[in-house]
Amino acid sequence: MSETSTTEDPRHPSSDPSDFLDPTVGDTTTTATRPTGAEGVDAGVGLTALLVAAARAIETHRPDSLAQDVYAEHFVRAAPACADWPVRIQQVPDGDDNPLWGRFARYFGLRTGVLDDFLQRSVGTGVRQVVLLGAGLDTRAFRLDLPSDCVVFEVDRAGVLAFKQQVLAGLSAAPRAKRVQVPVDLRDDWVTSLTSAGFDPAAPSVWLAEGLLFYLPGPAETYLIDTVDRLTTGGSALAFEAKLEKDLLAYRDSAIYAATREQIGIDLLDLFDRGPRPDSAGDLAAKGWSTSMHTPFKFTRLRGRGPLPEPNDALEGNRWVFAHKPRP
Repeated sequence: MSETSTTEDPRHPSSDPSDFLDPTVGDTTTTATRPTGAEGVDAGVGLTALLVAAARAIETHRPDSLAQDVYAEHFVRAAPACADWPVRIQQVPDGDDNPLWGRFARYFGLRTGVLDDFLQRSVGTGVRQVVLLGAGLDTRAFRLDLPSDCVVFEVDRAGVLAFKQQVLAGLSAAPRAKRVQVPVDLRDDWVTSLTSAGFDPAAPSVWLAEGLLFYLPGPAETYLIDTVDRLTTGGSALAFEAKLEKDLLAYRDSAIYAATREQIGIDLLDLFDRGPRPDSAGDLAAKGWSTSMHTPFKFTRLRGRGPLPEPNDALEGNRWVFAHKPRP
C-alpha cells in the first residue's frame, strides 16, 4: 500500500544498514524522459502507488469525501497497467460492498485525509520543510494550501517521479509551494541526495512515510527512523504507518487481500516483508520524541465514515504513528 517501490527485492536485503548506502548516488535531477519500466509504477510495489491513486480518485468523487485529489485519476488513466481500473465508486458493479474498491479504497482515503491534517498542523506551527519518503504519486505540494515559502521534498526513485512529472506537466499543474524532486532509491544514499537538494537539518521539518515501512526489512526500517532522528531538530514531526501482526499469512484469505489479488493481480502479502518488525514508535520515544499510536478505526469513528473492524480483518494490525520532537 505504498507510494513507492524499490529496485531491489525488499524481502531479501542485507541485514547491515550500511549496505543500504551507495556513496556514488547523489543526483537530484529528475528527467521526464527516463523510461518508467521496471523503475516506474507498472509492476511490483510500484504498482501499489497506482492502487492508492485509484483509491484517492474514488474518494475524491464521493459526496462525503474524506480527501480530495483531482490529479489521482489522471495517474490511473496514464498507466496501461491499470487503464481499466475504476476511478468512481459508480464504476464498481457491487459498489461499496466490493472489498477492494469499497472498504480498502475508503481506508486509503481516510489515511490520506488524516495525514493531510497532520502535515498542515505541523506547517501551522511554522515548519517550512516537508519530506515525503517514498513520495510516489503524492500530490500534496499541488493540492494542499501550503505557504509559498514551504519546500516539499519528494523522495523516490527516478522512474516513479518521472512518470508523475509527465502526467502533471500534461495537466499544466502548478505546485502551491516549492517542490523539489529527489530521485533516489531509499536503499541508496538518500541523505546526501536530500541535503544536496537543499534540505536543512538545522531547521524544523515534517516527515511522512505513508504506506512505506512494512515493505522494508526490519533493519532498514530502523536505519530509516534513526536517520530521520539524526536529520531533525526540535519542533519537527514524523508520521508513519506500521503493521503489528505477528503472522501476516494468517490474514492471507481476508477479503481485502483476496480481492486485491483476484481483481488487479497484486499480492500484497508477497510484497510485504515478513520478518520481525522493530518498535519504531518505542525507539523514537527513547530518543526523546513524544509519540502516539492509533488504529485507523479511531479516525473512522472521529470522522463518522471509513472502515470499521470486521472478522479476519487485514487492517487489524495497522497502526498510524504520530511523533513530535520537542523544542529545546
